[in-house]
Amino acid sequence: MRTALTDLVGVRHPVVQTGMGWVAGPRLVSATAEAGGLGVLASATMSYAELEAAIKETKNRTSAPFGVNLRADAHDAPERIDLLIRERVKVASFALAPKPDMIAKLSDAGVVVIPSVGAARHAEKVAKWGAHAVIVQGGEGGGHTGGVATTLLLPSVLDAVDIPVVAAGGFFDGRGLAAALAYGAAGIAMGTRFLLTRESTVPDAVKQAYLRRDLNGTVVTTRVDGLPHRVLRSDLVERLERSGRVSGLVRAVVNAARFQRHTGLSWRTMVRDGLAMKHGRDLTWAQVVMAANTPMLLRAGLVEGRTDAGVLASGQVAGLLGDLPSCADLIGGIVEDAEAAIDRLRDVR
Repeated sequence: MRTALTDLVGVRHPVVQTGMGWVAGPRLVSATAEAGGLGVLASATMSYAELEAAIKETKNRTSAPFGVNLRADAHDAPERIDLLIRERVKVASFALAPKPDMIAKLSDAGVVVIPSVGAARHAEKVAKWGAHAVIVQGGEGGGHTGGVATTLLLPSVLDAVDIPVVAAGGFFDGRGLAAALAYGAAGIAMGTRFLLTRESTVPDAVKQAYLRRDLNGTVVTTRVDGLPHRVLRSDLVERLERSGRVSGLVRAVVNAARFQRHTGLSWRTMVRDGLAMKHGRDLTWAQVVMAANTPMLLRAGLVEGRTDAGVLASGQVAGLLGDLPSCADLIGGIVEDAEAAIDRLRDVR
């Protein structure tokens, strides 16, 4: 299925697997790429050495294009950008808007830059700076999310920019791809749907916890890291919602120490990253400290399988999913169903 996205990136189908922390590793990304979609490695939860190894492993698994998601405010963002250029990674995606000089450097080296945005004005900004495309996620999406539904956010962004727009938040099948194309999008991006595939390394027990949820099985909370975060409802999340500010900060400091030990980052580096985060998102220091919760709480659930002690980021689509397909079956089925939906519309007179 050819669109502006497939032409831009060089993939066969306009389906993107998002860079989910602790989930989007070489196995999932390469399986997505082999199936014709755009797989994106999640580097925010990787050290530089881990990212370097992940890129090499992904390239050993597939010759198809793939991407890497970067934190624009990370202390070593320049070194990671150099790594992508050196390894000839096709796409650099960003959860936060990259600086103009980052976009220029990547673009000059032939790397396609695709930031994620949550508002039309953000899309206009990065388009002016030279971004090649944007991913726009509506409030139905998992993880950090906004309050505007995709059905309203997507057309507002499409009206604001003339670069390819990829729709995210609430997509899981061919009908969604057909609808996104009808809006004018160049493709769809999915996180939760790819988390629930055979190639996803998330423990099976955790996958089953997702599949048991209905459409009311997620909640948007600010108790994880001070920002709106869509996650699965759980006893832990309910406890976080009931906890006071002081206990939340204490928990965050403990988790910051765990993250520091896991990554090998120095406290000085973590403080520097905190300063960048505070400035980039206009957060209070309390919110910056709480943000230390996120990596380790997500790791406990998505890597260690501790549904009792971890947080499980999830889009609302979890309530509509009941299987664990392979990436090839998932993408192939989505494209086939989208083409059938478009054909049905052609028959309408």
